[in-house]
Amino acid sequence: MEQTAKNFALQLGAIITLYVTITSLIVLLFNIINILIPDVADYRWQLENSMSGIRFSIATLVVFMPAYLTLTRIVNKARRETDRAYLNLTKWLIYLSLLAGGLVLLGNFVATVYTFLNGEITLRFILKALSLFIVVGAAVLYYWLDAKHYWQKKERLSIYYGILVATVSIVAMIVGYTQIDTPSMVREMKIDQNQITDLQNIQWKIEEYIRNEDRLPESINEAYGSLKAPVASDGRSDYIYRVSDKGFELCAEFKSESGNNSYTRPYFDEKLVIQDPDNWDYVSGEFCFERVVNIENE
Repeated sequence: MEQTAKNFALQLGAIITLYVTITSLIVLLFNIINILIPDVADYRWQLENSMSGIRFSIATLVVFMPAYLTLTRIVNKARRETDRAYLNLTKWLIYLSLLAGGLVLLGNFVATVYTFLNGEITLRFILKALSLFIVVGAAVLYYWLDAKHYWQKKERLSIYYGILVATVSIVAMIVGYTQIDTPSMVREMKIDQNQITDLQNIQWKIEEYIRNEDRLPESINEAYGSLKAPVASDGRSDYIYRVSDKGFELCAEFKSESGNNSYTRPYFDEKLVIQDPDNWDYVSGEFCFERVVNIENE
């Protein structure tokens, strides 16, 4: 009985790791499709979400896929050497797996159809639907045959099936990895965003100074007064503040490109001290944000 409980727990663990693996592989494939087939209607943050989804899916697959294959191998070996009571318990779990697999397939297909009706590119929809049917269908087929004790009689084929699953997953992870930024680049992008936050704070202090003094400060330190002004990250050029004919410039060194994320105002707004203050789009290299100042309004 103790051995039966142990094997039952192993079977349950195999099923749990299976569905984590399936979900991660589907998410990975969907996000790869999103990146390889871009939609002009997508925002920059949607691309970043796809890259983040790929990173998390790869991390999950690296851990859970070997765990699933190992547990399945142990379970199949135990089933060839155990009693009928365990086989009956296993069959219950297998049928529950088939039911769960069907529900996962239906739920994901509903979501896929919804995104298509919501404006998804037709080719994206077709590829996602195919990915869904292939991944979930392969899992359902495996356990449908398992319920008929097929793999107990065909041990070598079971091994080949596992190798095929591992190969497909590894190829998907490699393709996914080629579509995302390298870890070092992600770090540089985070530093870029930290610098944007610094520049936003500097701009806010400059605006506060203008409101109080009715003129532009001569330097960043003057705007901050007794407070400590932000400084650039190690390895980056110092922040530069320059007074211009129409206002001022804030400059910094960036390692990546921001894309179009800003809420720009292409018109002159007399109520604003600093015109177009939310435009923080930048490109790689030394980049300056030009600001027009409306001091007369103060």
